[in-house]
Amino acid sequence: MVEQHNTMETESKSIRFVPLENNPDVMSSLVHKLGLSSDLSWHDVYSLDDPSLLAFVPRPAHALLLVFPVSEAYEKFRMEEDSSLPDYSGFGSGEEVLWFKQTIGNACGLMGLLHAVCNGMTRDLIGKLFADEINRELTLTHLLETSSDLASAHASAAAEGNTAAPPADERVDLHFVAFVKSAENNLWELDGRRKGPLNRGKLPEGEDILGEKAIELGPKRFLKREEETAGGEMRFSILALGPSFG
Repeated sequence: MVEQHNTMETESKSIRFVPLENNPDVMSSLVHKLGLSSDLSWHDVYSLDDPSLLAFVPRPAHALLLVFPVSEAYEKFRMEEDSSLPDYSGFGSGEEVLWFKQTIGNACGLMGLLHAVCNGMTRDLIGKLFADEINRELTLTHLLETSSDLASAHASAAAEGNTAAPPADERVDLHFVAFVKSAENNLWELDGRRKGPLNRGKLPEGEDILGEKAIELGPKRFLKREEETAGGEMRFSILALGPSFG
């Protein structure tokens, strides 16, 4: 399934990427090109409730990617919640989480991947991507827009999918949101279309991102709201970042 989403108010009109296919192999290829250890990969999560299906996901799980269609109900909730929040201005390695504002068209898959691998237990990857620049008062948005290595890695991964990738200027409708657990045991929802990172609550120490509390405060909370307000629209998928097979 190819990543698809509508043109957002935060996206640059001049910079657009070819959408990524929502495929764990493609996602793994991209994060490995960016420097993540091949000991970690993305895996499909086939159920949030069935223990036998959850057992197929290698643990510990370090991050989740929720992929969903952008519904009117979601847009209404997003704008209402954001209306009471300040614009995020944090930067540097001292922040509890690193958040990237999305300004590149058709790059929500990339934003989700970066949010996942630059936070939580894999946070050291950010040093490999941007070295000392992360601690300068230079926005992460600017770093993403001007990184030729990032653009090259994304283009290479976008060409690896099982289906033909749409052109960069095509309007699409699926979106990616990442969930990570910080060193302070907080569950963070990270979405480049929002005003900043969203703290969704405290998690038990020692529980990974596929633990019961994380699932309830993260993807299940989101899906319950969509089911109640979007006419039962439940078309979604979830990927988990965890140890590679073999």
